[in-house]
Amino acid sequence: MNPQAKLIFVTSLLLGTTITISSNHWVMAWTGLEINTLAILPLISKSHHPRAIEAATKYFLVQATASTLVLFSSMTNAWYTGQWDITQLTHPTSSLILTAAISMKLGLVPFHFWFPEVLQGSPIITGLLLSTAMKFPPITLLYMTSLSLNPTLLTTLAILSVALGGWMGLNQTQTRKIMAFSSISHLGWMAIILVYYPKITLLNFYLYAMMTAAVFLTLNSMKVLNLSMLMTAWTKAPSLSTILLLTLLSLAGLPPMTGFLPKWLIIQELTKQDMAPAAIIISLLSLLGLFFYLRLAYCATITLPPHTTNHMKQWHTNKPINPLIAVLTTLSIMLLPISPMLATII
Repeated sequence: MNPQAKLIFVTSLLLGTTITISSNHWVMAWTGLEINTLAILPLISKSHHPRAIEAATKYFLVQATASTLVLFSSMTNAWYTGQWDITQLTHPTSSLILTAAISMKLGLVPFHFWFPEVLQGSPIITGLLLSTAMKFPPITLLYMTSLSLNPTLLTTLAILSVALGGWMGLNQTQTRKIMAFSSISHLGWMAIILVYYPKITLLNFYLYAMMTAAVFLTLNSMKVLNLSMLMTAWTKAPSLSTILLLTLLSLAGLPPMTGFLPKWLIIQELTKQDMAPAAIIISLLSLLGLFFYLRLAYCATITLPPHTTNHMKQWHTNKPINPLIAVLTTLSIMLLPISPMLATII
């Protein structure tokens, strides 16, 4: 892709995100979401492969539908209350429509079907943007309207998301699809706590974005697209494979790592809200996700060649590790000891 064109698209992404997260008026927030959608489409379809074009088309249709619902929800609220302010979304029907619209934008169950397909058709770096940066504006809208949302509906969507995200990721062999189901599962954790303690949702999103960025950038450096390619990765890049192992364990939420922090805070807060059954269910369902993270980690580090693989073997290269990967991995592994400080901030 032409560097100038890429610069324009990336700048538009930043502009759209900034407009949405800093707006008070629903129409401005909608404008920012539309700019975001239009800026990411060329980045999805830049390879001109039929699957990439299909992914871009699916993404456009889903996001256009969701944006229409956001506008419809805000107009309904304005009709009944005379308010266009985002924080004044008080009408129950508007809240319901908005929850459906944002769930569609994020890929929460039952509006998740588009997300794995779109991620599979996109390049790895665009997949990273779709999993992290593109989810930030909708989550900020949920954060601003959290007082008006229906807790029962969000808890139901959250538990279904964690269940399906874990269940459907079990039999996948494509790394991008596995990361898509991982994203759906993590969104469930964010949605369940949103009404009760919105700041934990934002903290969870920041930590999730950091860990996912580390995983995607590592996969991009290793040029790994599926499990069979991952099995031969250890001989080519042992250091990157080790980094992948650690970041995947952190993403799974195992205790000594950073990924355990948001899960711990969420379970603690749910218990305080007399929602211990929901906390138990969501914790048990996250074990499904742990299984496929462990399978990825196993393929990356414990299975060693010789293997019969049907792809061309690359030469062993001693390229230095991207400093960004090193920083993100360190943060993904070692933030748990400073959790008391983070808890005081939120």
